[in-house]
Amino acid sequence: MILKVLRPNTDTPSYAATQPGTMSTDTFESASWGIMTTIRDKSEKQPEALHGKSSEGIGLDDVVWELENLSFDATRRADERVILVEEKAKLLKPIHEVSLTRFKQHSDLRLNLKSNLSLMAGSNNSGKSSILQALAVWEFCRLSTTMERGGRSGLYPNRVGVQGFGISEDEFSPINIPSLKHMWTNLKPGQKNPGEDGYTLKIGIEWTTGIGQKHLTFGLSLANDRLFIRVDKSNLGAGDAIPRIAYLPPFAGITAHEQRVSGALRRRRIGEGLAGAVLRNLLLEMQQENVRKRTALRNSVNNGKRSKIRDKDLEDLRQSDPWELLQQTLREVFGAELSVSEFREEYHSYIQVQVIKGTLSGHKLTPHRNFTKRDLMVEGSGFLQWLSVFALATSPEVDVLLLDEPDAHLHPQLQKELLDRLENLTESSKKQVFVATHSSEILKHSEPGQILEFRENGPPRYLTADHQKIGLLEGIGAHYAPRIDKIRRTRKVFFHEGTTDIEVLRKVGEILNKPLSNDWVAWKTERSHKDRKMLWMSLEKEISGLIAVSLRDRDEEEVNTVDHELRDKSIKMTEGFDMRKWRRRHLESYLIVPRALSAAAKMPVDDVVQYLSNQHALVIPSDYYQSNCPGTLLEIRGKTILEGLQLTAGEVVQHLEPHEVCEDLRIMVDLLSASTE
Repeated sequence: MILKVLRPNTDTPSYAATQPGTMSTDTFESASWGIMTTIRDKSEKQPEALHGKSSEGIGLDDVVWELENLSFDATRRADERVILVEEKAKLLKPIHEVSLTRFKQHSDLRLNLKSNLSLMAGSNNSGKSSILQALAVWEFCRLSTTMERGGRSGLYPNRVGVQGFGISEDEFSPINIPSLKHMWTNLKPGQKNPGEDGYTLKIGIEWTTGIGQKHLTFGLSLANDRLFIRVDKSNLGAGDAIPRIAYLPPFAGITAHEQRVSGALRRRRIGEGLAGAVLRNLLLEMQQENVRKRTALRNSVNNGKRSKIRDKDLEDLRQSDPWELLQQTLREVFGAELSVSEFREEYHSYIQVQVIKGTLSGHKLTPHRNFTKRDLMVEGSGFLQWLSVFALATSPEVDVLLLDEPDAHLHPQLQKELLDRLENLTESSKKQVFVATHSSEILKHSEPGQILEFRENGPPRYLTADHQKIGLLEGIGAHYAPRIDKIRRTRKVFFHEGTTDIEVLRKVGEILNKPLSNDWVAWKTERSHKDRKMLWMSLEKEISGLIAVSLRDRDEEEVNTVDHELRDKSIKMTEGFDMRKWRRRHLESYLIVPRALSAAAKMPVDDVVQYLSNQHALVIPSDYYQSNCPGTLLEIRGKTILEGLQLTAGEVVQHLEPHEVCEDLRIMVDLLSASTE
């Protein structure tokens, strides 16, 4: 009988013939398309398994059959019926769990993952990039095992525990590390528990097909500077779809010239995290496939004669074809589109892709007058980063996309645009995208359920509430929630740089008989006024009527950036967000009062005066307490002076008298005191 099988991700059938009775229809249907592999090398190893080019145009480079233990009848029998095989084992849900053992800082981790778009956020070294790298290494192991162990069968359960194959450090490319041992927790690849063999590092994922849940785990061992890889766990069968993963590390540019490579090598480079090395190949393949589709649609209209594509067919093509989606995205975001030169393998050495810029109307880009096309290589890093992301995101060869800080070269508005378009793409294409990011712009505009928070004291978790998201923007995670509750009640927040500020101001309020209001929720942060303002805006959207006071040291900034009321003149004022800055370098500079220093240090006043004179060339005049004091007093380094006396600001302020409180301190106390409510 003749079996007609739909190729994955296409509507194009290909044929293979079997001897009657060698395989039942049910057996073949359960195997589905997974019994074939697209590794080009197979055409040389198993020529007897190939059936030439079908009438639908599928050649040896496209499909290689790997029907194990089945005999083929090379002669097709016209009188046998054709059976259309449905892809029962197709991918339904990509990665829903990843398990790591001794991979970098994750000594033992099982992490549940959501479909579609996930944003991985957290402080530096929290482990978010390590998850992406682990998945990239898993993909490298899958590709390598398939190549070294005779195709997909090398991933089956009968290969579990079989001695692995070795590769050198030079052959390992999915992630950039100083040496292979840096993949292991504590850099100790030889450390193992009782009963374990040498394969101490394990990376596994679980996913769902139409048949059920599937899992595949690889074990890694390091011996004599060679990395050994084996299948550690598997329940794969013939026909099971396996997620295809592409890793895009922080953008490092593209090559000046790019030769045409085979589909197998292109997929391998993407799986190795080297997408930039085959970007033009990806674009060429997408463009050529688009040309084939357009030609087929034209020919189908008028009995093979060239004609205009039907409007509905054209609209469907624009909504589904990867090249159309990519081009329209570039037109809308950058006012640009790509022009791929015709490539003939007979005499072209390199793939040429140029950029055209112009004015967009619908789906048509009209080039600017006298504009000359330029090579892709000369475009800015933001454009190339965006192009790399969406070339992979729209590629039919990728199911799971790993993006490590794709926002690094993008303007905040483009960051938001990137997020919105990725979200729409994942929903329409059912792809899975993981984005490791530090961008507050991206996190601010995301739903809490999309954000996977990486914490220092606890496993990663998806957020469930807005206040967790806002806390993550500040980098304090779960510790933020109780503070939010109080802010909701009082609608007042006081941003300050350290515990010293709030301690000193509270004590000064007591000295002046103007206690600070308890309604002000103290929030310690070293961020700039601009960053604090962004956080306040996020909070204010959730807490209507919220007001904030933000106080910072002047440090090395110019004195003329502060007015006589301590307002920061370098930033435009916003109603509800009051930005203040000390006129003197920092808070400690207001506490250089000889009598108070003497009492705190338990030393004679004369010794303090001598210390100030000899060590700091400083004499405290009578106008020291005025806001408009001499310039030399505005520049004194109070922190250094107190350190020389082994004192803290909190210790000195305990000994101040009301008449020794500087005017600038009085301004802040008046602003925050209960008497002003």
